[in-house]
Amino acid sequence: MTAVADHTSPAPEACALQGRSLVAGRAEGELLFAEMGLSFWGGVDPFTGEVIDRHHPLSGQNLAGRVLAIPSGRGSCTGSSVMMELLSGEYAPSALVLAEADEILTLGVLVAELLFQRSIAVLCIGHEAFTHLRGQAYARLDGDRLQLYPQSPADARPTGVASIHQQPLFASALQLSESDRALLDGRHGKAAQVAMQLVLRMAELQGASELLDVTQAHIDGCIYTGPASLRFAEQLVAWGASVRVPTTLNSISVDQRRWRALGIDATFGEPASALGDAYMAMGAQLSFTCAPYLLDSAPAEGEQIVWAESNAVVYANSVLGARTLKYPDYLDICIALTGRAPNVGCHQDEHRMASLQIELPKLVELDDAFYPVLGYHVGLLCGSRIPLIRGLEKAQPSLDDLKAFGAAFATSSAAPLFHIAGVTPEAKDPQNVIHSGQPTPTERVTLVDLHRSWDELNSAEEAEVGLIALGNPHFSLSEFARLATLCRGLSKHPDVSLVVTCGRAILEQARAAGHIAVLEAFGATLVTDTCWCMLGEPVVPTGCRTLMTNSGKYAHYAPGLVGRSVHFASLAECVDAACSGQASGRLPHWLQPASPVENPTHV
Repeated sequence: MTAVADHTSPAPEACALQGRSLVAGRAEGELLFAEMGLSFWGGVDPFTGEVIDRHHPLSGQNLAGRVLAIPSGRGSCTGSSVMMELLSGEYAPSALVLAEADEILTLGVLVAELLFQRSIAVLCIGHEAFTHLRGQAYARLDGDRLQLYPQSPADARPTGVASIHQQPLFASALQLSESDRALLDGRHGKAAQVAMQLVLRMAELQGASELLDVTQAHIDGCIYTGPASLRFAEQLVAWGASVRVPTTLNSISVDQRRWRALGIDATFGEPASALGDAYMAMGAQLSFTCAPYLLDSAPAEGEQIVWAESNAVVYANSVLGARTLKYPDYLDICIALTGRAPNVGCHQDEHRMASLQIELPKLVELDDAFYPVLGYHVGLLCGSRIPLIRGLEKAQPSLDDLKAFGAAFATSSAAPLFHIAGVTPEAKDPQNVIHSGQPTPTERVTLVDLHRSWDELNSAEEAEVGLIALGNPHFSLSEFARLATLCRGLSKHPDVSLVVTCGRAILEQARAAGHIAVLEAFGATLVTDTCWCMLGEPVVPTGCRTLMTNSGKYAHYAPGLVGRSVHFASLAECVDAACSGQASGRLPHWLQPASPVENPTHV
């Protein structure tokens, strides 16, 4: 899409762009522009509208009443829930302008329309036209038209969130089966009817011509982002919601069995726990893990599923070879209630191909810190493109390494899938994921590049460490085994907390294997059901100024979520710091330049 001359603007300096209206509406206001995608979860405070992603160029800015222009969202599927919370209150942007369609943020607007009768305009204008927004100060939207001004026009009348007094009649152009029509007509109840309406509306925005059956679901909307998230779930329960496929639940926002003992305030703990109960009332399993791929119910290669939670989506697509989109919160439960999903994107072979190749430098002595740094850096390079990483053919990364890579990749990227040549199932032969007959661009990563991402994840300046935060995503049994080996016979520093989050099923397996006894003797605290992206004080100690983690995902989010600076390091370095109370600041061997006498081989 390109800029076009404007001959009707009330201000001669204005220019106009045409785009695709994702959510219709009119709005105007001060333009808040950034060339970097933004994850609303962990990046925007739903109760103030402040951008809290401390790595983002808009950090500290407030969205309320402004026309927000970003290329797309990125990171967490829970961005839709944050958008809905903003719209239910007073701190939403007045409109959203995107370079590419973003399903997560758009879905949050659609649910707010349905539930709260409040909406904002969402416009997609394409990457070429998006460059024209740079340096502009004010914007007006009217349907698919966007006017830009270098300064606020004389007739400016900034708008806010629009109230919808009457929902338009719903109609779909998709080809529907008789069972689809039964759901849409309300023959299976109000909850299933509303769910099908949302599925079909998103399907049309995605350009789908048909729906497909899914075999299982993983629900991310059970994260408590505020009263709106609970109201949505309880409304579905009141309408008689019942899942039609086996459904697991993501981490909720508290350890449901121990939140009182952990010192969580009841004003947060009670609604957060009630939200988990609401989804179980719809028939979902009590799993409460952000790593559903560690459960016995993990899908097989080629299986069509609907998973939300960004790291889980990336792992399912990339490591398991299952097929899912990066589903937004609330669309996940709608598909679980109908058993039907839009047949688009990574559900289809042609949309699982690599659109970017990443070539790695020569590397030596890789440790577990390498993979999250690489995932974070590759995600920044990719944006929404699916990468093929070359250079790890001989490294043999473990499933834990791929889990850490994928979580960091999903944090900095909008892509739902990655391929690693010779490693991930669809790229065992990398030619299988390269488009024949068309060039695939290549990016070369250097040690200097990786050092830059290492520094980005290491935001702490002081050596003192008050908390070791492990388990983002949730710890696996093999991670527990390694941690127990590192901690055996040692005791943590009395001024340091070491906390591990995990799912209930893995905790019991680790206990049976003897790992938990070792960790409890060391002084570790084990927390189930929830994860670090939802935890705050007092699990994060009040007096703690600096924390350490081996999670690239949490190293990115923690400064904004809990206001602490971060040391990022390997698991072994985390244990050392837990014992000493100090971060060593050592660089890993793989990040240090090779000496002239060394001749490292390409892993």
